[in-house]
Amino acid sequence: MKFYNELKKQRWDDHRYYHHSRVNQALHLLSALCFLTSYFLLFTNPVASALLGWLAAMCLRQIGHFFFEPRAYDDVNQATHEHKEDIKVGYNLQRKIVLLSIWALTPVVLFVSPDFFGQFDQRDGADSYIYNLSILWLALGALAVIFRTAQLFVIADVQTGLVWCTKILTDPFHDVKMYYKSPYFLAKGELIDPMRHISH
Repeated sequence: MKFYNELKKQRWDDHRYYHHSRVNQALHLLSALCFLTSYFLLFTNPVASALLGWLAAMCLRQIGHFFFEPRAYDDVNQATHEHKEDIKVGYNLQRKIVLLSIWALTPVVLFVSPDFFGQFDQRDGADSYIYNLSILWLALGALAVIFRTAQLFVIADVQTGLVWCTKILTDPFHDVKMYYKSPYFLAKGELIDPMRHISH
């Protein structure tokens, strides 16, 4: 029960602190659908899974956070943007910038070293490049989750890390449940979720 309660808390904090924008919510819905498709493709077409996961799902998700989510004082939760960034369990904006920078540099490094410093067989052609890039992006996604989970083991405790890992892997399912109505609210012209369900 402690694990489940912590999972509920992390999900709730993520929603109330980081998903005020209806545009962000709608982009998370699209991202979640892409991620769920990517999960399925992981077992049938890993190349398509990696490309869909990073180029569509991840980009849509982060566009919502970086460009549409308000960063002014949060009257609903009575918290500054800086405070929310400090207490963020997973990847806050600063950590996301580091991760996305590594992701964006990966194709460049692979272009300079097509065998990725001896890790891949040396083969020419676009198909080989895309295949190797997809493997690197899959590895990067897995390492990003493992790295932050291990960090949380150290700076918090094992349960916090395991709960966050569970939350990240199941976020696409939860986002569909949470934000399936967001396009409807956007169509009504509501750009910011009033968060009436949050009480102090």
